[in-house]
Parts: sequence; C-alpha cells; structure tokens
Amino acid sequence: MTAIYYVQNVLSHVKSAINEQRPNVSTSRTFLLHDNAGPHKARATTQSLRELGIQVLPHPAYSPDLAPCDFWLFLILKDRLAGRKFDRIQDLAKAVNSELPTIPEEDYQGVFRKNRSG
Repeated sequence: MTAIYYVQNVLSHVKSAINEQRPNVSTSRTFLLHDNAGPHKARATTQSLRELGIQVLPHPAYSPDLAPCDFWLFLILKDRLAGRKFDRIQDLAKAVNSELPTIPEEDYQGVFRKNRSG
C-alpha cells in the first residue's frame, strides 16, 4: 500500500466513520495508533492527519505487546464472549461487533491516555 492510497482510501473512511459515529466529537480529540510502516510515516499521510486534526499515537516498532488491543481490548472481549461457541467466523464477528459499542468511551480514553504517558 502506498501513502497516497492510504490517505485517499483509508484515512478518508476513518474520518467519515468518526463523523458518523461521533458527530458531536471534534477530530482534534481523535487519536490514531500508528505503527512505523512507510505509508503511515510518509509526508502525504502526516500532512493529511494534520489537516484532519487527528493526533497520532506512535506504536513502538517490534513491540506488539504494547498494542492496547493486545493487552486490553482482546481481554475484555475474551471475558465477555467466554463460554460461547462460534461455528462461523461471521458469527464471531457479529458477537464482537455487538460487544464493542457497550464498552464505555471513557474506558478507551483511559487506556490511550495511559499509553501516551508511558
């Protein structure tokens, strides 16, 4: 994936999704966790993120154990879905998608705030 593709096809959808799901929240209060992939660090991407007012939380290279999804979100989902069996990936996806909106926004913010402060 190139930076131009990322800006035009990914970031534009992120911006639209934020506007749809949180119409009363300014993108200046939006954080995006990025790894060190070339398209994420490219000038076109950083400029687009600045223009959108989205702040980037850097993801340390080669440290997947520091990703909030790994140490926080997946554990919550695992607990909430414990004991349930899924025969199809679509059923699992539906269950996960029904759980995500029930996690309070403050919980997400707390994890990222803690991650930013080290």
